[in-house]
Amino acid sequence: MSTQQTSSLPQAPAAHRNPITLEQLGRTRQDPYAWMKDENWQHVLRDPSVLREDIRAHLMAENAYADAALKETESLQKTLFEEMVGRIPPAEEAVPIPDGPWLYTLRFKKGAQYPQHVRRPRDGGKEEILLDVDALAKEHSFYSLAQAAHTDDHRYYVYAEDVQGSEVYRIQVKDLSTGELCAPAVESTTGSFTLSPDSQWLFWVYRDEFGRPSRIYRRPLCGGDDVLVFDETDPGFFITIGVSSSRKWIAIERGDHDTNETWLIPAHTPTAEPVVAAPLVRGERYSLTHWNDRFIILTNRDGAVDFKLMSTPENATGREHWQDFLPYKEEHFVLGVSAGRHHLVWSERQNGNEHLYVLSATAATEGTIRTHAQRISMEEPAYDLSLLGILEYDQPVLRYIYQSPTTPAHWYDYDMTTGEKTLRKVRDVPSGHDPAAYETRRLFATAHDGQEVPITVLMRKGTELDGSNPMLLYGYGSYGISMDAGFSTSALSLVDRGWVYATAHIRGGSEKGWSWFLDGRAKTKTNSFTDYLACAHHLINTGYSAPKRIVAHGGSAGGLLMGAIANMEPELFAGIAAQVPFVDMLNTMSDTTLPLTPPEWPEWGNPLTDPEAYDLIASYSPYDNIRPVTYPPILAMGGLSDPRVTYWEPAKWIARLRAEAKGGPFLCRINMDAGHGGSSGRFTRLKEVALVQAFALWSVAREPQHRAE
Repeated sequence: MSTQQTSSLPQAPAAHRNPITLEQLGRTRQDPYAWMKDENWQHVLRDPSVLREDIRAHLMAENAYADAALKETESLQKTLFEEMVGRIPPAEEAVPIPDGPWLYTLRFKKGAQYPQHVRRPRDGGKEEILLDVDALAKEHSFYSLAQAAHTDDHRYYVYAEDVQGSEVYRIQVKDLSTGELCAPAVESTTGSFTLSPDSQWLFWVYRDEFGRPSRIYRRPLCGGDDVLVFDETDPGFFITIGVSSSRKWIAIERGDHDTNETWLIPAHTPTAEPVVAAPLVRGERYSLTHWNDRFIILTNRDGAVDFKLMSTPENATGREHWQDFLPYKEEHFVLGVSAGRHHLVWSERQNGNEHLYVLSATAATEGTIRTHAQRISMEEPAYDLSLLGILEYDQPVLRYIYQSPTTPAHWYDYDMTTGEKTLRKVRDVPSGHDPAAYETRRLFATAHDGQEVPITVLMRKGTELDGSNPMLLYGYGSYGISMDAGFSTSALSLVDRGWVYATAHIRGGSEKGWSWFLDGRAKTKTNSFTDYLACAHHLINTGYSAPKRIVAHGGSAGGLLMGAIANMEPELFAGIAAQVPFVDMLNTMSDTTLPLTPPEWPEWGNPLTDPEAYDLIASYSPYDNIRPVTYPPILAMGGLSDPRVTYWEPAKWIARLRAEAKGGPFLCRINMDAGHGGSSGRFTRLKEVALVQAFALWSVAREPQHRAE
């Protein structure tokens, strides 16, 4: 940073250092900013007003400094925000979902931040408003729905709401015949629930004092005593509950990133005790889809790294009865299954892109399954094809969404009997969008070990590859989550300014199959970081951008990526934007009171019991590896009530960067009214997107050789 740039900035907050010494497995480390973690943090998540005053004062000072440092971008932020809002229809309605005599849908009124949940008779008639979320949200500074569903008899509407961003939800039951809430709210839930097909019972998941889903209860839908259905004793396991599309089974699934098992309750006797379908086997994953008289099993059994489909009779679910249905095929990553009475649909990922396969029930008994299935795929080099599923169990209509970085989302209904495809909706861009003005490319960077890492690039058609282009390079690379090549209206604001928008599909995700995930976690986690840097170098070497012209961007576990690459090659980037960044890894993975620590040990390793895991995490944990060298400007954004990446992680990281590194500036923005997902509301959340983009533009403009631009 030049002297002129330094002197033009306001004074940064100087967080006091109060080092504590931590000893673990014979290893010692110091944490100078441990005081930023409120000792009553669990209470803070549920009631942010009780945050300790010295911490609040420091976070407010950080926010004020970040605002002052970026003050010159305020007009730009406003312009970017208005552009993004201009690409969203002021009023919009989702494609209706049929169910019995009704069509259910979501609708945004003109200018509304949140939707109305509505339904209308299938054969025409008066519309009913089931839930006006915009009206509910006006009573709170933050509002989010985790789930909403109607009962099978269409009389009741149930929804789970979070009013502070901590992901602690309460469930409400509304009687649609009266329009009133008909039961006491269910408090302290994860937001996950299931309604029994007889419309009599509500099954819900309890969020305990550690923020984990630990028990499932059942209560009469319109109020009554809660009955414990399932008690999860393993703090490392998540639990969920759902009902099959056939409406014949209620299923409880428990497990972590490596292992899971399913427990079943016959839907016609919802008060029955759950029975395990197939006992847990460590390292084996399976999930059940009920199809007529059998279960289709998605599993990695027998070394099927990219998963396969098996089949078993519905009354004989033990592994000894499982038979191959869709045999394992290497590099065909089976993602999911949807069942209807007459058809089965599954999705596969091949070479980074998704394909859908449709199989009729009559063809399911005829020889090789794959050869008898109809394939739905697209021709663009990079795209996103999302399986929404078979809409009604007894009807042959499948719904999916197609989009690409240049092509807005298209909703299609596909008649699986006739093969007829009906376009139901195209995402509208009111300000205008010409797909022909843009170009999508799929590139491949060579990693340190020879692996080919995919990169998706979006740019204006005709962009010259002379190394002058500024670039935003996004990355994530964790939990097997794939960064699909979808359409982003917000990305267009940068691309229309001459930027290249790139996504690095690094290991730790599953873009190239489940093995791509396995090769970027735990002992091989550093592959995620080196893959990202290999992508950056490839984009530089091929003229898409240049050093100090790239702004790195990632969030959550992608924020860990940002912190790691900042320490590894800070000289490569003009700026780094890290949203809710998981950067205090060694402390977080050693704190068993935090919601996600035990469940995440399979992903990162357990530094409490495993010296090798401790040493590996210690070698890349961003907070613990800051170097006294020049770093680019860094913007770290967090949420006060975030239970996943707690507010003190970005706050501690920025404080330590400011004290121990050179360069910067280092900026911290904590949303005092939100959690992991940032601000709620379809427009308000765009202000944070605009901030990130303004920071990116500002960071590149600060580079002396390009300042004239």
